[in-house]
Amino acid sequence: MTLDRTRDALTQLFYRGGSIVLFVLLWQLACSAGLAPETFVASPVVIVETLWSYILDGSLYRHSVVSLSRAFYGFILAVAVAVPLGFMLGGWFKSFERIMGPLLTFLGQFNPFALFSVFLLLFGIGEVSKVAMIFWVAIWPVLFNAALGVRTVDPLHVKLARSMGMGRIRLLWKIVIPSSASFLFSGLRLAAATAFFMLIPAEMMGASRGLGWLIINAQVNYQIPKLYTGTLVIVVFGLLIDLLFKLLEKKVVVWKEAKVL
Repeated sequence: MTLDRTRDALTQLFYRGGSIVLFVLLWQLACSAGLAPETFVASPVVIVETLWSYILDGSLYRHSVVSLSRAFYGFILAVAVAVPLGFMLGGWFKSFERIMGPLLTFLGQFNPFALFSVFLLLFGIGEVSKVAMIFWVAIWPVLFNAALGVRTVDPLHVKLARSMGMGRIRLLWKIVIPSSASFLFSGLRLAAATAFFMLIPAEMMGASRGLGWLIINAQVNYQIPKLYTGTLVIVVFGLLIDLLFKLLEKKVVVWKEAKVL
């Protein structure tokens, strides 16, 4: 049984990683053969060399810490606001849902790129505007998924809990939150990914540090290897964050579902 599981795991790893390895090899061959001009495309070898130089001189660490801090603060603020609003919007408070539901749905449709000027006027070009932009794009996935999770709670569970004399707060903690945990984590994963990838446009506004600034600066100065390296680092961070939330979801959601049962 263990041997079969190991073989299946290796097979899955091959299928998942084989296409990526093949793509990188073809990319390198195209650059080496001159099919991809160096003025527009950096080869994987050059990108790795540039990345290694960033690691050695400490610049990768400095820019990463700044960007991760901005993404973290924007994401945490979004979660702190969106989760309570989402549970209220999901029908837990009928009056709030009727009054605020249409407004929140309307605001969620705003394109964040169209609000750049508004954020600059309100918060200036400092750190607040960058965190505010990340907050704006991260709040909606959490809010709407939390609301959807509340709406999918089995009414029989709620009626049974109320018949046993369970109060609203305890009902929320024991029934509603566990039953909607999978939807909530979907919103958190999407919000985390969106918050991190929003760093590039957010750090275009008066920034002098950060991975987004690194990419924009490389673009302006036509430093192609640095441009690709910065992009690669952001992609890797995004994948790692998504993987972290997937692992956390597997542990938390199973516990929450068991709590409901």
